[in-house]
Amino acid sequence: MSNKKFNFKLCVLLPVILAVTLFLWLVPTSFFGIAALTVVQQRVIALFVFAALMWMAEIIPNWTTSVLVIVLSLLTVSDKGLGFLCDPKFGSLVNYKSLMASFADPVVMLFLGGFVLAIMASKYGLDVTLARVLLAPFGKKPRMVLLGFLLVIAIFSMFMSNTATAAMMLAFLAPVLAALPSDDKGKIGLALSIPIAANIGGIGTPIGTPPNATAVKFLAEAGCEVTFMDWAVRMIPYVLIMLVLAWVLLQLFFPFKSKEVVLEIPKNKRENDWKTIVVWVTFLGTILLWATEQWTKINSNVVALIPLAVLTCTGIFTKEDIKEINWSVLWLVAGGFALGTDLQGTGLAKVLIEAIPFGSMSVVLVFIIAGFVCYFLSNFISNSATAALLIPILIVVAEGMADPAAANNASFLALGGTYAMITFIAVCASIAMLFPISTPPNAIASSTGLVETKDMTKVGIIIGIAGFVLGYFWLTKIFPFAI
Repeated sequence: MSNKKFNFKLCVLLPVILAVTLFLWLVPTSFFGIAALTVVQQRVIALFVFAALMWMAEIIPNWTTSVLVIVLSLLTVSDKGLGFLCDPKFGSLVNYKSLMASFADPVVMLFLGGFVLAIMASKYGLDVTLARVLLAPFGKKPRMVLLGFLLVIAIFSMFMSNTATAAMMLAFLAPVLAALPSDDKGKIGLALSIPIAANIGGIGTPIGTPPNATAVKFLAEAGCEVTFMDWAVRMIPYVLIMLVLAWVLLQLFFPFKSKEVVLEIPKNKRENDWKTIVVWVTFLGTILLWATEQWTKINSNVVALIPLAVLTCTGIFTKEDIKEINWSVLWLVAGGFALGTDLQGTGLAKVLIEAIPFGSMSVVLVFIIAGFVCYFLSNFISNSATAALLIPILIVVAEGMADPAAANNASFLALGGTYAMITFIAVCASIAMLFPISTPPNAIASSTGLVETKDMTKVGIIIGIAGFVLGYFWLTKIFPFAI
């Protein structure tokens, strides 16, 4: 089955994608109906479409598409690319150093630091210890155990990979699921708590999930600096509200038959040697520095490199541990940053602002359409890929609507402006969880054999709608960023 599927992608989808890309690349610039469009800008449009289609079809892994996009950008739209293509007469070219810097963007470093902390937390038993401590207060009542799992998974996913968090918590939950009666619907609710809490919890911090990091990156480039605490203070309350909703829904749809649930989380077998102490101090110290950025003035991206420096110099983080870093996510995010650099560097962003009358469009309509497109795509392709594709474009839209000359400038600013729009898009990417393919945590829950797709979709659609509506009002009316 998988071979047939792979052959279909390779023999049918790939030629179609290449044909569409070449068509957009080779047609006269007049085809796009934008008078000021240059040949170089036309190539960027073709690269955008190529990236979007490849990310959706997943003919090759998403991260390899990102690497390919960066290389193609360097060869065809940079100032150090192929001579016969990269001639200034074809339009403004992108600085090649800016494109190559996508691999080491400060936000990529932020994620790198987060991955290092997560790897060390797992290796030295911090995750198990924290899980035991955090779940202990919830006792043995099924509904309280369910609430405990939702909250603890959400907390972990704010600082660790959603996928890693889901995998870890499934290991803790497996004995509990096995001990419950086979006809207890509560088992389904417990299994679903893993992806729901992991997906929602990631919204809480800038490092919780790649769409957040992408949003922070492009907001900063647009002159809207968002600190770690700026994000966390606004989004953690949103996460808590969504978790309470999920808790109620799971109890409603999948009531427990058992009166008691026994959690058996094994104790950390590692001794509390000096390495464990250093990891604990580094872990807590890093979080403290992230939380006090507005007072220490140390940028959160810089803070993220401190654990890397401390743990490598002490020999705790070794060359073997480097292999555990999720490089594919870092490179996937870098590809999105490169597309954003192409947009700005070639002047295509400015041309689009001037060509499309964003300033005269209904602000609310733009918010809703953009959010829905992000939510829809994120159910079928990587959340990271969706954010990497849409956020650079929507930054352009936001700049057009924020233009003082725009007819709706005042209403756009009243709704939170660029901050609200881009943060809302990041939220929409994370609340997409309709199917097992929507996110890795969903797939992990599906692997238990307890969760049917209809169960996942039933809960996912309600959480998606509620998260969408609450997210819009939360960021535009209730708790907007300061303009």
